[in-house]
Amino acid sequence: MQHSELLYRCGMVDPQMLRVLDLFADFSDQTLIDLAAHCEVRELKRGDVLFAENEEPDHLFVTTRGRIAMVNRSIDGRESVVALMEDGDLFGEMPLFDHQNRSTDARALEPSAVISIPYDPLRSVYEAQPQQLWRVVKLLANRLRAMDGVLADSVFLDVTGRTAKRLLEIAGDKDDFSLPVTQEELAGMVGASRERVNKAIASFVRLGWIEQRDRRYHIVKRNELEIRSR
Repeated sequence: MQHSELLYRCGMVDPQMLRVLDLFADFSDQTLIDLAAHCEVRELKRGDVLFAENEEPDHLFVTTRGRIAMVNRSIDGRESVVALMEDGDLFGEMPLFDHQNRSTDARALEPSAVISIPYDPLRSVYEAQPQQLWRVVKLLANRLRAMDGVLADSVFLDVTGRTAKRLLEIAGDKDDFSLPVTQEELAGMVGASRERVNKAIASFVRLGWIEQRDRRYHIVKRNELEIRSR
């Protein structure tokens, strides 16, 4: 898989699009205008790799459309989806502060778009306005809380429980939804083999909690799924 080609630059991006991000909520209008002048917008096809694990980084990203998976890969090729970035989510910021290489791959699960924000202009802002770093602290604290939740799921939930939780996350508040990922990718999100995840889904169908037709699902008994996901 190759890195996506850059289709157009950020002159077309309204700086106020950055304002909605909590990280930049306290930036002045002029600071946002200056930052936006350095940004790029990238269009991704399904399967495009935005960046690769161990790659030397120089940008962070904001998802504006679609879904981007943060993926770790084992030596034998198995994948684990450690996070899923959707509309408005910011990612790729850690190397801005620790100067390390990428810790995951970032791969588009469907046609997607991201705003690419270079590190250097952000470093200049933080050096000139160190009070803005409190927003960074909040962002990183939220990342730690989310990771605590993932670790708790791996300890306290079995594969069936984790599968129920991921299906509910994909469905959101809708009872009818389609699976935006392959069975292998869903297994990576659950942290189990495809066979075990398929077995869990089959059990939900057998119990009458969901109905399945190809990659489309209808939740019949949401309460039962929610109980199983706790």
